[in-house]
Amino acid sequence: MEKHGNLSISSENIFPIIKKWMYSDHDIFVRELVSNGCDAITKLKKLEMVGEYNIPEDHKFNIQVIVNPEEKTLTFIDNGIGMTAEEVEEYITQIAFSGATDFLEKYKDKTNEDQIIGHFGLGFYSSFMVADEVHIDTLSYREDAIPVHWECDGGTEYEMSDGTWNTVGTKITLFLNENCLEFSNEYRIREVLEKYCSFMPTEIYLSKANAPQEYEEIEKDELLDTDTIVETIHVEAKTEEKENENGEKEVVEVSPAKDKYKINKRPVSINDTHPLWTKHPNECTEEEYKEFYRKVFRDYKEPLFWIHLNMDYPFNLKGILYFPKINTEYDSIEGTIKLYNNQVFIADNIKEVIPEFLMLLKGVIDCPDLPLNVSRSALQNDGFVKKIADYISKKVADKLSGMCKTEKEDYEKYWDDISPFIKFGCLKDDKFCEKMTDYILFKNLDGKYLTLPEALKVNDEVQSNEEAQSSEENTDQNQAEVIDKDGSEINESSETKEEEAEPPKRTIFYITDDIQQGQYIKMFKEQGLDAFYLTHNIDQPFISHLEQKNEKIKFQRIDADLTEEFKEEIDTEAMKSDIDSLTDIFRKSLNNDKLDVKVEKLKNSDVSAMITLSEENRRMQEMMKMYNMYGMSNDAFGNNETLVLNVNNTLVQYILNHKDSENINMFCEQLYDLAMISHKPLKPDAMSKFIKRSNDIMMLLAK
Repeated sequence: MEKHGNLSISSENIFPIIKKWMYSDHDIFVRELVSNGCDAITKLKKLEMVGEYNIPEDHKFNIQVIVNPEEKTLTFIDNGIGMTAEEVEEYITQIAFSGATDFLEKYKDKTNEDQIIGHFGLGFYSSFMVADEVHIDTLSYREDAIPVHWECDGGTEYEMSDGTWNTVGTKITLFLNENCLEFSNEYRIREVLEKYCSFMPTEIYLSKANAPQEYEEIEKDELLDTDTIVETIHVEAKTEEKENENGEKEVVEVSPAKDKYKINKRPVSINDTHPLWTKHPNECTEEEYKEFYRKVFRDYKEPLFWIHLNMDYPFNLKGILYFPKINTEYDSIEGTIKLYNNQVFIADNIKEVIPEFLMLLKGVIDCPDLPLNVSRSALQNDGFVKKIADYISKKVADKLSGMCKTEKEDYEKYWDDISPFIKFGCLKDDKFCEKMTDYILFKNLDGKYLTLPEALKVNDEVQSNEEAQSSEENTDQNQAEVIDKDGSEINESSETKEEEAEPPKRTIFYITDDIQQGQYIKMFKEQGLDAFYLTHNIDQPFISHLEQKNEKIKFQRIDADLTEEFKEEIDTEAMKSDIDSLTDIFRKSLNNDKLDVKVEKLKNSDVSAMITLSEENRRMQEMMKMYNMYGMSNDAFGNNETLVLNVNNTLVQYILNHKDSENINMFCEQLYDLAMISHKPLKPDAMSKFIKRSNDIMMLLAK
């Protein structure tokens, strides 16, 4: 048989496109050709299952990849189903047709084990991205089949004739072009095979043509029937001189004489045909999970924990997601989730399949039901894919909430590392947020972790006592106000009573810097109040998100304002003169007539002054900074920091009573800077002035 013909292509310009632009990565041709080999082997296995072919007992299915740098060739050999001349013409020359599709249609009702990976025709033509010429030698499994030889030089013409290949299966030989000779290098091909084919379902062996024979030594009891013995090696017994019980020296046999075999080095498969995710979770040990993590991600830090995905309905999905230990800030975290289709590597981090917040994790997902396009590296963004992403998100939420309920101690131990994942997930996925809201942990001043419902209750008792006391005082006042000079009680009209206000929002106080906000923390502890550490970059957008989702929750930084618990009652009318005087002194001393000054009686007399900035103002300033809105004034959205002066403090009283002192300006500036330091870092110029002023004050004391 000899034939000359033209490739059947729907457009005269499609072939160059296929060769050059069908795939974004040129090394992907290795995946395509190996996948085709796996498909050919799977087909032959299916034929045996339905009784249409008998596989020899000693037959071992495998794929051979052979590099030949001298000949500048790369060869792929499988011992699968093979092809007849008619099938070569149908599946290879008619590019748009898939042999896999045709085969599945024919045998769909007879067996459903071992899925066909993909399409032969288009996958095969990826080889022309790296080769000037491609040859196919194949022999069909059919009785009396004639071997076929096919070749094409990259144009639209091909040659096909009777071949000499005498084993069932297919050999594809690539004659590499000058720009792609790297693929004739054994180490480069090993790298590509490990990238795309590490878990393919058929054993893959890599070798170099005309390489010298390598050998290895084995013990006698390790010999296999398939081994070729080159030499029998006799190892003499090993002896040592030792001292016996009587103190006499004698020669003792330490290792007996034995025979070893020198054999041709056994070929070693480069892939794992049964990766861990294909097993049931009950069959996997903790060490196996850790070893798989180290092997796949080359990360020798142990993962915190993992989630094994195993779903058969309504779609087939398996995988393992690892939560790695994170030591960096959120914006520098980068995870890796490898996507597979029937154990064939597709891509890293496909956003349509993997929820965005899980991109921070490390893991593998294998979904044979994914709708892939011709390149196998892009997904159709449809409803099915969205269901897969939702399922993965739900499984993660179930795992985390379950840990919080049943393994609280471990959950707390992992929290600092996993919180960025969870909070990012809450920001990106409303359903995930709903499931996880009650399992978000907050670390309090004592280092104890509380859930959101627990955190909301933490200050209730202290605040309710304070409110009760305040209510009693107000009641006494009100009663006094409704009694006339004769002692007669005056009844208020119901029309004059104000409507009861809605219950206030429940406040959660938080800390962003335990050093900077140390003074405020001390005051909180003195009053029996609690606050929570929110020091991560993601915490600010996260708490804003929680407030939007829960209207009765309010987050407030501990330096945003002074709560009633810290203050004594002050008679503003009686102290109006002092308040005005202190305000005027500080505004003049600081040369800032817009300075917002507030005078309070703090229970802690050691505190002279504090700086507060409303939660709303501070968040607005942070947002402006985030979006580089430096050209806008901070005053555009309200007042800036407020200077709170404590009239119960001796230094403040001194300033009030010695406003005409020659050093009063210096004292006011120093007090202001001390308050500012407890609020936020001073600017360079301000810090320089603060240091110099501190030296001047010490000199005054030294006189």
